[in-house]
Amino acid sequence: MREFLQRTLIGALVVAFLSLLVWGALGAVEALSLALFCVLLWLAFHLYHIALLLRWLRHPGSERVPDGFGSWHMVFMTLYRQARAQSQNKKKLTNVLERFISAGEAMPDGVVVLDEHDRIEWLNPSAVEHLGLNRKEDVGNQILNLVRQPNFHAYMAADNFSQPLILRFVQPSERVLAIQLVPFDSTRKLLLSRDITQLERVQTVHRDFVANVSHELRTPLTVIGGFLETFADMDEPDPAMLKQFMPMMLEQTRRMQSLVEDLLTLSRLENSPKAVPNEKVNMDELLATLRTEAEGLSQGRHRIVCEQRSRRWLWGSENELHSAFGNLVSNAIRYTPEGGTVTLAWRDCGQKAVFSVSDTGIGIPREHIPRLTERFYRVDRGRSRGNGGTGLGLAIVKHVLARHHAKLEIASEPDKGSTFSAVFGAERLAEAERLGQP
Repeated sequence: MREFLQRTLIGALVVAFLSLLVWGALGAVEALSLALFCVLLWLAFHLYHIALLLRWLRHPGSERVPDGFGSWHMVFMTLYRQARAQSQNKKKLTNVLERFISAGEAMPDGVVVLDEHDRIEWLNPSAVEHLGLNRKEDVGNQILNLVRQPNFHAYMAADNFSQPLILRFVQPSERVLAIQLVPFDSTRKLLLSRDITQLERVQTVHRDFVANVSHELRTPLTVIGGFLETFADMDEPDPAMLKQFMPMMLEQTRRMQSLVEDLLTLSRLENSPKAVPNEKVNMDELLATLRTEAEGLSQGRHRIVCEQRSRRWLWGSENELHSAFGNLVSNAIRYTPEGGTVTLAWRDCGQKAVFSVSDTGIGIPREHIPRLTERFYRVDRGRSRGNGGTGLGLAIVKHVLARHHAKLEIASEPDKGSTFSAVFGAERLAEAERLGQP
């Protein structure tokens, strides 16, 4: 600016000096005429550049800055530098904003930006999924008109956002959300939503697990404690009573021991490395062992059938597979009435192989099948305890098969029987070894 004024002042002094020279040489009229001509020329020069400046101001941009002459060249160069710096800053801010928006879009938590009237300004896909909103139609609408939960309305009205609000949705699917409002300037707020459905399920399973373990242990301890109190009150133990009570106490002790062993097995499976031992499991020997165990459990009360339609073996942990298959066999024996049939089968199924245990027992209603592998889940609690089950067998089967990348399939019909199948993929199958081979 100073340089522009200096050049203007120098130009005015030059015109005045030339006018004085002409005045001295040709007279006053000629000097005034020259001065007027120079002023008009100087005015036209500046008006031209002012017109260029006004035209640029209508559509500013560093690429459209005009090229001026003299002092105006310096003015336009300054404008060019400022416009270019502004354009670069705008690009940087745009990039930062785009990164923030991309981060918001990618967040697993729902994010909704609300204005001072609680109207939606922006929301990410997770918020659309969590709250059932529409990104195109709901922007500009009040959030209270869209989320019709009384608890949410009370939370907004209370204006106390230090703690999150837990919302439970049933439709279109069961979902539990943690909602929290975070003011981020004098007028706007962020509405954050987090899906805690799975966490709630885990906590529920944990509570049920503790309650069930306590209940399962309390019953036999109560029985044994009652017998011991009876013996303690007697001056001399009655041999007949001892003969009657001791088997019952032994049965309850074995029940507790079985429960503890199953709990330890589950704990060991959950805390073991994900990779299972890469042993070659001889399915011929394992099937023979399982049949012998089934006959021992049945004590002649059932017909035990073993069908071996595959000569393949398995890669994995022999102890874990024996435990899982043994649980399926013992369940079939336990829930099949006397005179029924229990069938153990090992067969090829295309590129896969299937170990299955079928029975002609009491069967399972369809609504219970999805929950059978939950710990301590029982279709009929009284009947399950009467048969000596701990409620952990199928949970162990589920963990073992998951570690071997296999899956459990259950087919059952009440009063007709059930089939539990362990399906192994091709990567778990091994060729059987011939006799004499290492």
